[in-house]
Amino acid sequence: MVITAIVAVLVVRLVDIQVVQADSLNQQAYQTLSVPQSIYGSRGDIVDANGTVLATTVIRYNITASPKDVADFTPLDPTTGASEADVTPVQAAAEIAAITGQTPDAVYGLLTADKTSSYAMIIKDVNLDQYNAIKALQIPWLYYETDPQRVYPNGSVAGNLVGYMGTDANGNVTGTGGLEEKENQCLAGSDGEQTYEKGADGVAIPNTLVVDKQPVNGGTVQTTIDSDLQYYSQQILAQQVTSTGAQWGSVVVEEVKTGKLLAVAQYPTADPNNLDATDPHYWGATAFSDPFEPGSTFKSESAAALIDSGKATPASQVLTPYKYTAPGGAVITDSEGHDPEPWTLTGVIQQSSNVGISILSAMLTPQQRYDYMKKFHLGEKTEVDFPGESEGILGDPNAWDEQTLYNSSFGQGVTTTAAQIASIYQTLGNGGVRMPVQLVSGCKAADGTMTEVPSSQGEQVVSSTAAQETVNMMESVVQGGYAASLLKIPGYNIAAKTGTAEVSDGQGAYGGGYLTSVAGVAPAEAPQYVVSVNLMKPVTIEDGSAAAPVFQKIMSQVLQKYRVLPSTTPPVNYPTSY
Repeated sequence: MVITAIVAVLVVRLVDIQVVQADSLNQQAYQTLSVPQSIYGSRGDIVDANGTVLATTVIRYNITASPKDVADFTPLDPTTGASEADVTPVQAAAEIAAITGQTPDAVYGLLTADKTSSYAMIIKDVNLDQYNAIKALQIPWLYYETDPQRVYPNGSVAGNLVGYMGTDANGNVTGTGGLEEKENQCLAGSDGEQTYEKGADGVAIPNTLVVDKQPVNGGTVQTTIDSDLQYYSQQILAQQVTSTGAQWGSVVVEEVKTGKLLAVAQYPTADPNNLDATDPHYWGATAFSDPFEPGSTFKSESAAALIDSGKATPASQVLTPYKYTAPGGAVITDSEGHDPEPWTLTGVIQQSSNVGISILSAMLTPQQRYDYMKKFHLGEKTEVDFPGESEGILGDPNAWDEQTLYNSSFGQGVTTTAAQIASIYQTLGNGGVRMPVQLVSGCKAADGTMTEVPSSQGEQVVSSTAAQETVNMMESVVQGGYAASLLKIPGYNIAAKTGTAEVSDGQGAYGGGYLTSVAGVAPAEAPQYVVSVNLMKPVTIEDGSAAAPVFQKIMSQVLQKYRVLPSTTPPVNYPTSY
């Protein structure tokens, strides 16, 4: 009876433990013995239009140990599974050091510094080969932390565009500049989770690894940039900025039919691998973030508006003095003194006359001129919406004073970005159809699916006749303007406009130097590409001749690189005077 009673009690207890409480006890044991680990979901790449990697993630590993568990261990032969000779901690330290480049004593010191601790950092940022070699040692009290690092294989090439990484308000690593920031949702991966069970000695139990959640890698951001052209543009620009003593320079190359940006270069520019080497102002893209008064490159927009509205033609006549006093008292002068000249609108563009374009533009009301500027999408960000992008300044036409009323016709009193100026010339080259400005073609998932594809819907800004006649007038600048010899490209009809804008002295007046520029399209008879160049405050040359060599070299490279056939017709030769 006693034995039966004891057995009954034991049976009841066994049923309670193994059946009634089984799930809860198993869960408690699992929680006690299981070790959770994150599985890294890789951040996606940023690539150029041809797939060249501009930003990527490389995986590095931190090797850690549990000093309280450091002891002799018996590795297994990887082929037969048979036990090999025992390995002591001293021997293990020497094997680790041979792989990492540390000294055996240093490694052993880290393993034994605190024998009560369950964590000690042995070495950070080992590469994959080192990681695999250390794993092959089968040391049971070593552990491995994934340490992803963002790298930029092309350094400063497009460094102003790809951006850089940082931490958010919660301390999480994320994109904090450029495309790394703007496209963070596409690029960011999602970490997975796995667990394994450990024994009482803290060593992982073989074959207990369970993946609870699969990681998801980030997508690939496909840009429209041609990294080779970007590199070339940066090199040519850097040489000219340095030789002219300019404060900074920018180059934008845009495809006329699509609005795709093929190069957005600047100097100075940053290498995302070493941001501290560059002034933080230049960590971003000045073509989007730094507005300026464009000066005479803006006259092409004014001319197109005049023609489109029916107020003028390329042959419209205007007797142009050196100095003009408007009815309201505004005073406009040309850059150099001259007798009154009988110029046509084409001649005004060729000679870059502030007075001529002001007199002709007065045939439009301020509201009409403002409306044309808005149709060109001035006063607003481009579709790229780059981090830190500026809208520029137009102001309310009803609030324009008399001087701004005239100055705005030749690019003073309004501000634009380099990207906006390039877009104006893209529109003129594309028969008056403005295409959305594109820097990113989309987000490509691992299966090749492309999402976030930008709009390719164009918008008619001015008539095709007004656009082409404006382009034809700009051919006269390359044929007979003051910088003609610096702009010509053998075999091609080039349409371009030079600009020299006074820069504010910072105290509400002009006198702070000049922004010199050239913007144009080629071939003029059927434009395919836009090149826009801006140099801020050059010292040795203070007019468009400073920017002209950069335009000529980069446009030549573009026409050659993309195999554009030479022109087969002569340039349009509108009369410049009457």
